[in-house]
Amino acid sequence: MKTHCTYRGIKGYLTVYNHTVRYRYMITETALKRVRILDHWKKHGLQSTIDAFEVSERTLWNWKSRFNGKPESLNPRKRLPQKKRRRIWDPRILDEIRRLRSVDVHPNLGKEKIHPLLEDFCDAFGLGECPSPMTIGRLIHDMGGLRTSPQKVSHFGKVKKTNRHKVLRKPKDLTPSYPGHVVALDTIEKQRHGRKMYILTAIDIYTRTTFAIATRSHASKTCAHFFSIIMEMFPYEITHVLTDNGSEFKKYLDQLLQERGIVHYHTYPKTPKMNAHCESFNGTIQDEFVDFNSNLLFDDTTRFNEKMAVYLTFYNTQRVHYAFKNKKTPLEVLLASEYYMKKLPRECKHGWTYAYN
Repeated sequence: MKTHCTYRGIKGYLTVYNHTVRYRYMITETALKRVRILDHWKKHGLQSTIDAFEVSERTLWNWKSRFNGKPESLNPRKRLPQKKRRRIWDPRILDEIRRLRSVDVHPNLGKEKIHPLLEDFCDAFGLGECPSPMTIGRLIHDMGGLRTSPQKVSHFGKVKKTNRHKVLRKPKDLTPSYPGHVVALDTIEKQRHGRKMYILTAIDIYTRTTFAIATRSHASKTCAHFFSIIMEMFPYEITHVLTDNGSEFKKYLDQLLQERGIVHYHTYPKTPKMNAHCESFNGTIQDEFVDFNSNLLFDDTTRFNEKMAVYLTFYNTQRVHYAFKNKKTPLEVLLASEYYMKKLPRECKHGWTYAYN
């Protein structure tokens, strides 16, 4: 299969292309520096080169013997030893680690959990000192990882392993810089007499504007409907969404975000601090409203949502926020932002504060 090239047929093009590839991908900056040092040696002598670049005479002769006219011949070489030291442990210890990590016993058991079990095994058979948890981790790596994945049978009857679904994680340097930059979502679960009720919460991290609604289900379709309400109520465009890895934030919500071109960030497992703003709001709304109206939550969800709308209006328009040194409300921060002054149309700036009423 031939590749079409615009410059095909021009004399000398292939030579220029080859030189470009060599200097861009094959020749390192270190190699070019070494070539300059060798040129300096040739022009100004050995002692001048040693004083100017602080390299030994032996190193210079080594570079000169390697240099064959092409700069890439002076690229740094790998410094790994050809023969590495190997960890020598009793084969019975290695077999026990394999057994403990096997599917029939404890698949993918961690090194910290294996250590006490391996200590008992070493004491029972008199094998001497037991490997430390760090050494156990290295031994597992030496044996190929010993990681197994659950299998499933496809509709063709073929056995395939089940891989984890890769998601986009929250960047470490993510800092909201305008209203709607990052909106965090979360769920509060309440139980009473075997019944479960859910409160879906959302907060704009830049302005701390919040919204919440109570529901009997926290399926992904419900969360997608909840987010569609948020897009209608918040008077600005939402560009990024942050959630945990719950099933309610999959499928239909993910489809909605993809259709709207909104980036969906996920927190790492077991790291609620990555969604700290929404977790803090969950604690605040429970302390100030939910715990005092829990009977309505289970008996009359409609009435509960009506009362919560009044509380959210107070939270967003009158209650000062700790993030703003207890001097500004979320509404005041939005009105003072450049985004509100420049990007929102004039007709959008009138009356939106009564959206919760």
